[in-house]
Amino acid sequence: MDIITLKNNHKLLKEYKYELGKIDKGYANRTLYVNVSDNNIMEKPVTQMMKDKFVGGKGFGLWYLWNAVTSETKWNDPENEIVIAGGPVCGITQYAGTGKSLVCSLSPLTDIPIDSNVGGFFGPLLKFSGFDALEIQGKAEKDVIVYIDGNTGVVTIEEAPLEAVDGHVLGEQLTEMYADNEADKRNVAVVTAGTGAEHSRFGLLNFTFYDPRRKVTRLKQAGRGGIGTVFRDKKIKALIVKFSNVKGDLNNPFDQAIINKTGIKYHKEIHDLDSKQNNMRKIGTANIIEVMDAYDLLPVMNYQYGMHPDTQNIKSTVFIEKYITQGVQDGCWYGCSMACAKAADNFELKTGPYKGQKVTVDGPEYENAAGLGSNCAIFDPEGILELNFYCDTYAIDTISFGTATAFAMECYERGIINKEITGGMELNFGNFEAAAELLHQMSRGEGFGVTVGQGINRMKKLFAEKYGADPDFLFDIGMEQKGLEYSEYGSKESLAQQGGYGLTNKGPQHDEAWLIFMDMVNNQIPTFEDKAEALHYFPMFRTWFGLYGLCKLPWNDIVPADNKYTSEPAKVPEHVQNYLDVVYGVTGKKLSVSDMIKESERVYNFQKIFCIRMGKGLRANDRTPYRSMGPVTKEEYESRQERYDSQLKEKVVYDPEGKSTEEKIAVLRKYRENQYELLMDAVYKRRGWNSNAVPKLEHLKYLDMELPELIEVIKDLQ
Repeated sequence: MDIITLKNNHKLLKEYKYELGKIDKGYANRTLYVNVSDNNIMEKPVTQMMKDKFVGGKGFGLWYLWNAVTSETKWNDPENEIVIAGGPVCGITQYAGTGKSLVCSLSPLTDIPIDSNVGGFFGPLLKFSGFDALEIQGKAEKDVIVYIDGNTGVVTIEEAPLEAVDGHVLGEQLTEMYADNEADKRNVAVVTAGTGAEHSRFGLLNFTFYDPRRKVTRLKQAGRGGIGTVFRDKKIKALIVKFSNVKGDLNNPFDQAIINKTGIKYHKEIHDLDSKQNNMRKIGTANIIEVMDAYDLLPVMNYQYGMHPDTQNIKSTVFIEKYITQGVQDGCWYGCSMACAKAADNFELKTGPYKGQKVTVDGPEYENAAGLGSNCAIFDPEGILELNFYCDTYAIDTISFGTATAFAMECYERGIINKEITGGMELNFGNFEAAAELLHQMSRGEGFGVTVGQGINRMKKLFAEKYGADPDFLFDIGMEQKGLEYSEYGSKESLAQQGGYGLTNKGPQHDEAWLIFMDMVNNQIPTFEDKAEALHYFPMFRTWFGLYGLCKLPWNDIVPADNKYTSEPAKVPEHVQNYLDVVYGVTGKKLSVSDMIKESERVYNFQKIFCIRMGKGLRANDRTPYRSMGPVTKEEYESRQERYDSQLKEKVVYDPEGKSTEEKIAVLRKYRENQYELLMDAVYKRRGWNSNAVPKLEHLKYLDMELPELIEVIKDLQ
């Protein structure tokens, strides 16, 4: 169907006009509220309190969400919101990785607030159109789009009955529909979900940016926690923003010269050092596939193992040499010379509704290659790219899909489920056809794919209650916590990374703390106090990126040549100073490192109390599946027997000689679980929380966050 016909079938439900305004030191100083139940559209002022306590980005998103819901609100209630916010630095073009926005909502997987960061053009163009955040609430009766024209100052809500739903088709349709011509496509950004988001709990959001070299609309994902599922439950087909004439000074910064100087310095580092370090401009985050395998950290067969001889088939050089297009500038926002948004062009699909079509596949990222590949024992690069494409266009989180499918595969191989339950699928490890069929079933809303799409937490309950599986064993091997599937790193040998996953607010996502190398490889944080300090600093530091609209990758995926000689190389101090300089240049705020951490602590503790308000967030919720800590099964132990036997001798002071594998597993487990309990105590103390993981009132006062509504939630838990 042609674009004109699609457009002519739109029905205008509401039009709202606004004054364009001007950004001041990174802030538009207002936000946009849209309710798709009653088609109410209005502007809200950004207060000084919001800037002081929540900064922007994730902070604004959580604050609006807090005020929109109650402790009884469920993810699919109309009052649940989706909030998109970029932060005051978002949109500058002089420093790499400044196009990020943060998306917040109540998660269908966890029932608590989830935040997910995403690239693409939507966040910056939303700000330049006049808004620091977009707040979506309500439920439409029929599929609608929300269109923001930042050139003319008009917002519309329109019924959109005929467009596609899947991301790669809908993104192209709407980009063409709302652009004036080919050159104007760069000025249109679209947020969509897909058919898979309608039938699973881990639907994602696709954020577009138009690639003029490939002449295709590319996709970046806000992947975690099922926000795309919320999006489709609200009958939102798309959000669209249009803004022309992007320039480097649209943030009207406090001191443009500082931003320019800092950006030039970092661009030179990327140019000189990337090829000597991580090759981000050739392969992106997939550069570490073989590195993880070499250190026994790559998730293999539902995290049972950490390496596999067939990893050579999916190592980064395979994708570089055979699949990923080289020699193009792959930044997902203007000025990002790291250019890590890689893509495989003209990839011919072998399965599903788009079989035979040649498409552009965005990726693979490391998480996709590990989750869709090694964790499911699919050591086939084309299989990974196919699953990657369909996850994206169906709007299915690759991490949750990969981890949930790996869990189902192990349950199948252990006889917990069978072909009758799977609908005839032989769900063995390595079966690409079965994994692809699960995806297509999620898109169609049928079969065992819908069961897997409910997530591991709900699969565990189903398999125990309906099929008689041992719930304790399912807990041990089900790699989820708080309802969120684990991202793709084996953490058995890193106590700090176990905490980096388990002691998060939202669930086990590595964007808070990735400490494996510091802890396991380099032994830089040997004591509980050292680990606790790292599990304080790094989650707060990483939270800070999400407040300002920054990407994490430029911080440490390329580092200064002399970084290893600094006193704290893991922190990359020169780059930390870069960020402080950029923030000063944009906002005029002269922050120290301690100021930076305090800004993040305010939002982090706010989110912690938000989780408590919604029924999670206490010590009991920080319990983790044992497979994240150590060997669950005989096969796992014996695959690393020499290592584990040595640890029993040296750390537990236990002689394994003559003992059965089962006996050794039990002793090692008792030791490791106790270590995790001691780690929790140390981390809670360092974070200013009590032993039940509740922020102390005096700590809130120290942070200037003793808001009455927060104190009301935790006063009886002190």
